[in-house]
Amino acid sequence: MTDDAFHLTSHDVRAQEFQRVLRGYDPTQVEEFKQRMAEEIDRLIRDRVQLDERIKGMSDQLRTYRDRERAMNDALVGAQQLRSETQTQVERERDVALREAGVQAEQILQQARMEEQRIAQNNEQAQRQFQAYVASYRQLLERQLGELASLGGEG
Repeated sequence: MTDDAFHLTSHDVRAQEFQRVLRGYDPTQVEEFKQRMAEEIDRLIRDRVQLDERIKGMSDQLRTYRDRERAMNDALVGAQQLRSETQTQVERERDVALREAGVQAEQILQQARMEEQRIAQNNEQAQRQFQAYVASYRQLLERQLGELASLGGEG
């Protein structure tokens, strides 16, 4: 029989009456058996209620664990996406920083080349001025020597 077809309760057992017949069962034994059956049915019902409560509690706990697992999976996926986005952002920023550093390095090199040219021009100009000074001083000395020689030849 299925559970839907027949439900027996302790009350049903206690209330069950049997017809008295000649040479039938001992009424005291029947009553004792009915009492034991009713108590057993009560115990089984209590056990079932406890088991149903445990099942409900475990089902709730399982649902909680599944919710936590889902939340942890969502958090993990979010963390992985964040890591990926962060890594992409860091790579972009690195590329920008490298380009900017390259531009700055090129500007510094350009300025250094211009400074080198300026110094080279100043050096050339200083050398020309020095050579002009030496030539002018040589002419002065030669003139002075010429005057000294002309003074020394007259006397």
